[in-house]
Amino acid sequence: MGGDKAPGEIVRGARTVAEAGAIGVVLVGLPGGMGDTGDLPLIECSEVIGMDDDPGHGVRRKKDSSLVRAAEAVRDGRAMAMVSAGNTGATMASALLRMGRLPGVIRPAIATPIPDLKKSYPTVMLDAGANAEASVPMLLQFAQMGAAYSTARYGVARPRVALLSIGEEKSKGTPLIKETHALLAQGGHGEFDFVGNVEGRDFFDDQADVIVTDGFTGNVALKTLEGTLRFLMAALGEIFSRPEAAEAAGALLPHLMPLASALDPETTGGAMLLGVDGVCVISHGSSTSVAMVNAITVAHDVAVGGMVAAIAASVRPTGDEPADTPD
Repeated sequence: MGGDKAPGEIVRGARTVAEAGAIGVVLVGLPGGMGDTGDLPLIECSEVIGMDDDPGHGVRRKKDSSLVRAAEAVRDGRAMAMVSAGNTGATMASALLRMGRLPGVIRPAIATPIPDLKKSYPTVMLDAGANAEASVPMLLQFAQMGAAYSTARYGVARPRVALLSIGEEKSKGTPLIKETHALLAQGGHGEFDFVGNVEGRDFFDDQADVIVTDGFTGNVALKTLEGTLRFLMAALGEIFSRPEAAEAAGALLPHLMPLASALDPETTGGAMLLGVDGVCVISHGSSTSVAMVNAITVAHDVAVGGMVAAIAASVRPTGDEPADTPD
């Protein structure tokens, strides 16, 4: 029920996956309000958490919402993963309150794949928006979880982990970044290699396999990257539409289209919420059926691939873990 193009595009993507036959899909939503769902099974709900609803209050107040019921389906073993293009905060809150956090995890984080054309797999950035503020122990756990995800999802044997900062030197950055840098530089925190700081211009330059930051900075960086890429593609489209550029367009477009596809957020389908006891994929609010197909496929792959167990094994308790908050 969530997303700018819901429920039509969401249902269309789900049907496309289910009709291919390899992955079973169940919808969660308002009976009679989903459109043509074909033969897909439906977990019924009576409420929807809107994009403008407060995430925490929405989850606690609307206990029969589609997001809450989806998270409960994973918790109860009726589904192996949940996927949503709706309210990001409410998606995260539903997963956290219903599935629970993994042992030792301070706060879950949103891990987003950033395409890098210099290597065959993307760079993982986290946190992309789950936690506006972070602590040193949290960033340490983000490094551990991000590295485990890079290994489990993309087969990177020993990921290179970097901190996002305003300079490569260890003396650059906020007190949070400098303290985390000093801690990670000591080594021995997990199956990864700490490579220091990277800057915003280094995302596509194969400087690291995992980039760690707080959720506020990460979300701003991610939205800036998306906006810049949209601007670039729109500018190229306008130039190639000019009559005098027709010959150049014919020669270049076949080479640029695969690049545009690789950089399109629709290709990745969504981001992964790491640190909860279940698989939760958070898709872009503007997701089409193409994005949903990719998101559902990713959710299935990481669920059967044992990602949650890999994340759980990577986290080392710090003593800063809060108690789980009940309903």
